[in-house]
Amino acid sequence: MIGKDKLESLVDRLERIEHEMSSSPESDDFVRLSREHAEIAPVAAKARAFLKLRDELDDARALLEDPEIDKEMAALAEAEAEELEERVEAMEHEMRILLLPRDMADEKGAILEIRAGTGGEEAALFAGDLFRMYQRFAELEGWKVNVLSMSESDRGGYREIIAEVSGRGVFARMKFESGVHRVQRVPETEASGRIHTSAATVAVLPEAEDVDIDLDENDLRIDVYRSSGAGGQHVNTTDSAVRITHIPTNIVVAVQDERSQHKNKAKALKLLRAKLYEEERERLASARAADRKGQVGSGDRSERIRTYNFPQGRVTDHRINLTLYKLDKVIAGEALGEIVDALITEDQARRLAAEDLRPDAQA
Repeated sequence: MIGKDKLESLVDRLERIEHEMSSSPESDDFVRLSREHAEIAPVAAKARAFLKLRDELDDARALLEDPEIDKEMAALAEAEAEELEERVEAMEHEMRILLLPRDMADEKGAILEIRAGTGGEEAALFAGDLFRMYQRFAELEGWKVNVLSMSESDRGGYREIIAEVSGRGVFARMKFESGVHRVQRVPETEASGRIHTSAATVAVLPEAEDVDIDLDENDLRIDVYRSSGAGGQHVNTTDSAVRITHIPTNIVVAVQDERSQHKNKAKALKLLRAKLYEEERERLASARAADRKGQVGSGDRSERIRTYNFPQGRVTDHRINLTLYKLDKVIAGEALGEIVDALITEDQARRLAAEDLRPDAQA
């Protein structure tokens, strides 16, 4: 049972935040308080409702213990108590999930990176299929997708494509997509009908904001050069492409999609911030937990996480042993949410189990 003090402290914290925000709307802390308010408000609202429900259950139980209660009233009170017990149990499970330690990046947008792996041109075509799958999934979720950088293959696939996915809670739903995605199918150019296996790697990074990563210009080496590849008449005529090197970490990003050097620089800085933010998250996560093998979607890009088997029309996520025989709907983005929901549920179950092992878990 979740302690009453814990629930009341959530409600009290929300009220303090709202008081501070209304008292000093122009203060430097307003942005920080707004973020905390957005994060804690739904949890506090559920805590209020849960406290009220538990009080109703206590009242029903107290009525049953009244020695002067008549049989008809006792039967009504017993039925009400049974219903309230079921509702309390269900809401407690919801509260426990809401009270799990949150990834500080869950509410953020994300940077999606897809790269063709083994398989040559077929891998590049598969990378294109994956990008379109995520594009459609984002559309269904009400998010926006903005391509930051791309390198097209000869037959219309992508050797690499990097995009920004904007919206609330994008990273929370997309983060388990990081890893190696494998496809098994007969390429269009395969005359004998032999099945080929190809792969593409997906990386999902939380989008960093200026307040998350403070970039020192002295740490940056910015090079400009002429764009190459598909792009029309302006390619190779101006030094519009931008490559930025973060000297302390040696992280390099390059963007050449826009004709404007300033736009390419802005996109490159956004991508660099995301990479530095992810590096810091991984450092903190490693410091908190040396062994992350039990986590769903550890983010290891060398880990094969999913197979798309076209001849059998199935998709298998190897981390949770989930197989769906609706590959066409998954690759179209329409059924991807079923896999995402299953991964999130599995992650929540594992973390709830870990919390139960802590001696202070229900304090």
